[in-house]
Amino acid sequence: MDLAPDKRERNMVRWTFAGSFGYVGGPLLLAAALWLGIGWRGVIAALALATVPLVVSVRRVVAGPSVGGTSPAWHHTLGALRRRDVLRWLALLEAADLLLDVFHAYLALYFVDVAHVDTRAAALGVAAWTGAGLAGDWLLLSVLRVMPGARYLRLSAGAALAVYPAFLLVPDYGAKLALAALLGLLNSGWYALPKAGLYESLPGRSGAAVAIGGVGGMVGACVPLALGLVAGAGGLASTMWILLLAPLALLALVRGQTPPGV
Repeated sequence: MDLAPDKRERNMVRWTFAGSFGYVGGPLLLAAALWLGIGWRGVIAALALATVPLVVSVRRVVAGPSVGGTSPAWHHTLGALRRRDVLRWLALLEAADLLLDVFHAYLALYFVDVAHVDTRAAALGVAAWTGAGLAGDWLLLSVLRVMPGARYLRLSAGAALAVYPAFLLVPDYGAKLALAALLGLLNSGWYALPKAGLYESLPGRSGAAVAIGGVGGMVGACVPLALGLVAGAGGLASTMWILLLAPLALLALVRGQTPPGV
């Protein structure tokens, strides 16, 4: 059964919020275990055991009646890759990731090598960004009740277009910390909403959407390597400006979307 676009958006945001909770809570749980002297092995084993009921539940859902069109047939996947709307959603996902996973990958290194703070201050900067992202994912569920996803993406991208350069330019560590947290709030939904749009562009073909997302992910996996090579040649400070392409792409591409509710 296909969902309405607004329900699809909110469900994808809920799923992303659950991932953000683990993203933030996992390291905190591990740090607490190490501080208490339990060790990381016991924590990993306990978490593995906790997933057993979830795996059983998922198997029951998967074993239930299948939804027509969910099989990622290759001819459907290849055909969808020739559609401009699908390619646009993929471009949005990979562009937005510049200020998501790619930014996260370089954030601690940026604080140490460019902002010249110690590793503890750098860790606090990463924690501020991830913690604000968790709060933003939770708040987004309420925002989407009063605002379409497309409008939110454009507004947040416009704000990030001002906040991110300020983050790179201000010399004060406290200001950078606050701006990093603000960026974490602003880029909430930058994965969930384009992902929901990708599914909406392929109604009844969720399997094909998963396969197409994997193709985009393989291309996107090369981006950190390319940025690393650029940073090695021109320095990390100048390379970080490339990530400004994320809000620029959102402003350029979201406006042309036609699916309702996005």
